[in-house]
Amino acid sequence: MDSYTRTDITDGTPAHEMLAMTGPSVSADPGCLPVRGDLAHIKLAGRYFVPHYAVPMPRTLKPGAALRVFGRAEADVIADLPAGEIFNVLDVAGGWSWGQLGEDGVVGYVALSDLETADQ
Repeated sequence: MDSYTRTDITDGTPAHEMLAMTGPSVSADPGCLPVRGDLAHIKLAGRYFVPHYAVPMPRTLKPGAALRVFGRAEADVIADLPAGEIFNVLDVAGGWSWGQLGEDGVVGYVALSDLETADQ
């Protein structure tokens, strides 16, 4: 299991200074990084400025799962997803999850009905 808590603090830097923005926030290409206007993966804290950061909830993809541009059945399909792979859920709303395929894969929306609890 991945840990997203920083444990290598040895230089005495106060915690409130570790995640301080030191310049302008940069924009991410949609579908490439798990960041959107209101939320980002916790691993991107300090690189992208958003109101909230989330620790991923790993889920296993069921056969026939599709990654979509928006959380709606009629939204364009970005990719057909491989059954049995991990989808890291970062947000859930209205029967849809938003997240990332694995740790470095594509980002988008997957129907909650296409996910099951990941075996850890």
